[in-house]
Amino acid sequence: MDRSFCVAPMLDWTDRHCRYFYRLMSKHAVLYTEMVTTGAILHGSQQRHLQFNENEHPVALQLGGSHPEELAKCARIAEEYGYDEINLNVGCPSDRVQNGMFGACLMAQPRRVAECVTAMQKAVKIPVTVKSRIGIDDMESYQEFVDFILPVAESGCSTFIIHARKAWLQGLSPKQNREIPPLRYEFVSQLKLQFPRLEIIINGGICDFEQIDHHLEQLDGVMLGREVYHNPYLLNSVDQKLYGASNAESTRQQIIVDLIPYVQNHLAAGGSLNHVSRHVLGLFHGQKGAKGWRRHISENAHKSGADEQVLLEALKFTE
Repeated sequence: MDRSFCVAPMLDWTDRHCRYFYRLMSKHAVLYTEMVTTGAILHGSQQRHLQFNENEHPVALQLGGSHPEELAKCARIAEEYGYDEINLNVGCPSDRVQNGMFGACLMAQPRRVAECVTAMQKAVKIPVTVKSRIGIDDMESYQEFVDFILPVAESGCSTFIIHARKAWLQGLSPKQNREIPPLRYEFVSQLKLQFPRLEIIINGGICDFEQIDHHLEQLDGVMLGREVYHNPYLLNSVDQKLYGASNAESTRQQIIVDLIPYVQNHLAAGGSLNHVSRHVLGLFHGQKGAKGWRRHISENAHKSGADEQVLLEALKFTE
């Protein structure tokens, strides 16, 4: 799987409707689900948490957990559902995640992470990857970062997605943890130089193709999160610029037209327009009519009986 360009797992955002919308713009970007906990899969509705559209491939499931046996069971279930990769969350700093003993707090337990990776790799044939920070709390040095990576790599993990900030587990909200700790891109590039056999994908603060190209000169891939969510049309250039695709780029209006059959199917299955429409608000980011586009959808998509006509009517503001 070519991970040159990945879309980050984002809680409450990268659900199956969002990923289908993204796939209309890029066939090659690797898409990641929201984090799903092992408890949700083992004790909740697997169908609700794991179902996805075949058009979403390549798609990776991000798991949250810290018990090797539970993670192995969930990885096996995910493989049966057809996911292309299992990614272990070792980067989320929220209090709720810490209380469940997973996420960024696991950076303090590299041996536990290694055991989790080993258990999942024994359970499935698809790749098992890890997404982490460069450190937590008082972990300041590059060597402490390496001390986390090494045992996990030795357990068999060959792909690491690194958010190039450390996380403060106390005193900062998840939003502040995405903005306040300084970016240390040099930690990630140094890791690749020291361990060239590892596949290293960088995440954090990347927002345009100039930055993407710069990172790809040194690393194996880039992962973008909020920039893609707020400006999804960026995806429309990914296949041509990064994967050498020759197909013509779609207009923003055509992307919505292409989305309509999916919306109709979702509504026919009893779904709400807002489940899908909330993800397309940023499509006309920076364009004439963007404000009218967002306002019309925001004011009408949640109404009883709202259907695809809301999106088609909103397009009139962009003409």
